[in-house]
Amino acid sequence: MSVCGEAVGAGSLPSELVVHIFSFLAAPDRLRASAACSHWRECLFYPALWPRLRLSLRVSPAERPRLEFLMRKCGWFVRELRVQFAADNYPTGGGGAAAGEGAAVAGDGEAPPPLSPRWLDQLRTYLELVLCVLSSVRNNRNLQKLSLFGDISILQQHGTLSNTYLGKVDPDGKKIKQIQQLFEEILGNSRQLKWLSCGLMLQIVTPTSLSSLSNPIANTMEHLSLLDNHILGNTTLITAVELERFVNLRSLALDFCDFTAEMARVLADSNHVPLHRLSLLVHSVSIMHKSLDNMPKDENWQALTRNSTNLRVYIMAFDVKSDDMLRILKPSIPLERIHFDSYATCVSGAVVDLISRQYDKFLTHFILMNDVIDMSAFPDLSDNRNEDPLVLLAWRCTRLSLLAVHGYTVWAHNLIAIARLRGSDLKVLEVTEESIEFDQGELADQDVDPVHNFIEQVSLGLGRPWHAVMDIELLSVFTEPTRHFYREMQSFSEGI
Repeated sequence: MSVCGEAVGAGSLPSELVVHIFSFLAAPDRLRASAACSHWRECLFYPALWPRLRLSLRVSPAERPRLEFLMRKCGWFVRELRVQFAADNYPTGGGGAAAGEGAAVAGDGEAPPPLSPRWLDQLRTYLELVLCVLSSVRNNRNLQKLSLFGDISILQQHGTLSNTYLGKVDPDGKKIKQIQQLFEEILGNSRQLKWLSCGLMLQIVTPTSLSSLSNPIANTMEHLSLLDNHILGNTTLITAVELERFVNLRSLALDFCDFTAEMARVLADSNHVPLHRLSLLVHSVSIMHKSLDNMPKDENWQALTRNSTNLRVYIMAFDVKSDDMLRILKPSIPLERIHFDSYATCVSGAVVDLISRQYDKFLTHFILMNDVIDMSAFPDLSDNRNEDPLVLLAWRCTRLSLLAVHGYTVWAHNLIAIARLRGSDLKVLEVTEESIEFDQGELADQDVDPVHNFIEQVSLGLGRPWHAVMDIELLSVFTEPTRHFYREMQSFSEGI
C-alpha cells in the first residue's frame, strides 16, 4: 500500500485508527494484535479500549507480575473493575483436608488447628495481591463499579481462621490496616461509583468504611453488597442509620443476621426508590455469634414489598438448622431463589414443603446440596410422606426453571414426575448420579433396563435429552458453592 508514492506499513497508521480497529477485537485478539509493532503496543492500553477489567486470579506469586502490569496500565482509568481471588485447597497441618471436608474447627476457647506452611504462603500472597489491586485504583475517580470476591476466606467462615494465623503472616496487622485504609481512600476519592460489591474477602470492610463515601455518592449508589466476613464476631458492617443515605439503592446483598427489621423499615420508606433485588447469606456460624432476634417480621416484609412491588429475594443457607430456617422463611418474602448447602445439617422435608407452599408464585431456582462423606446414607425427604416434597415443589411452583440436587435421595419415579410436571419450562435439572435411587419393583422388571427407561422418561418429560450428572467436578454449583452464589448474585442484581 502506498500514499503519495511512499510505502506505509502497519506502524504508520494513526493511533486513532489503530484504537478503532482494536475496539472490534476481543481482549485476547487485541493482545495478539499488539505484538505487531511497538506503535500498536502503545495503542493497546488506550483508556477507551478498557472500560472494564475482569480478573480471576489464583492466589499464587506467579500471578503478581501480570497483575501489576495490568493494574499499572489500567488501574487509573478503568470504569468497571471485577477481581476474583481464587485460592487453592485450604491445607491444614493435620493432613491437608479442605475446610468442611474433615478439617478441624476451633470452638470458643480452643486453640486453632495448625495450618501448613503452604496455606500461610497463600495467605501472605493473598494480602500482597489485594494491596496491588487497591493501591492501583486508589486515585481513580472514574470508577463506577468495583467488585471484589475472595473465597480464600472460607476457612474463616468455618471458624478456623483466627488472628493467630494472620499474625504469622502480618505482624502487628500492618498489611490489614493498609488494605482497610486503601479501601476507604478509594471510597473517599470516588466521584462516579454506583456499584460496590465486596464478598467473602478478608477483613477489607470495617464498620467505618462506608462513612468514607460522600453523601452525593451514597445518594446515587445503586448496588451495595457487603457479604464480608467479620463473621466470628458480632460486627455489623452497615447499620440502618447508615443505610438511610443510600436512597437510590436498587439491589442489596448482606449477611442475613445484619438485615434487621429496622433496615427493612428504612428501605420501605417512600424516600427510597423501590428495591428490586435482595440477596441474603445465612450461615450457621453467623447465627451462632449474632442473632435472629432482630430479623424482619412478616409485617416488615409486607411493608417493604408494598414500596417495592418488584422486589425479588435470593437466599443462600450454609449448614442452617431446619428450625432456624422455619423461623427465617416468613410468608411475605418474595423468594425467587434459594440455595441450601451443608456439610453437617440436612434440610428437612418440612422446610421444602413450606417453601413450595409459601413461594409458589415467585420461586424459580431451588438448589439442594449436601456434601456428606458417607454416600451410602443420603437423607430421604420423602420418608414417611404421602408425597415427595420435591414433587410437590415442582407441582406448586409453576415458575420453577432450575432444580439441582446432590447428597439427597431422589427416587427415579419422583424425578420422572418432576420432569413431566414442569416439562420444557424446567430449563436446568441437575441431579447427581449417586443421589438417584430405584425401588425394587423397577429393578425386578427383567424386560426393561431400568436406567435406560428412567433416562428416556425424564428426557421425554423435559422435551430434550437428559442425563444425570456423572462428574460432579464439572459443576461449580456443587463444588464451588460460594463462588457460584456470588456469581449468581451479581447477575441476579444486574438483571433488574
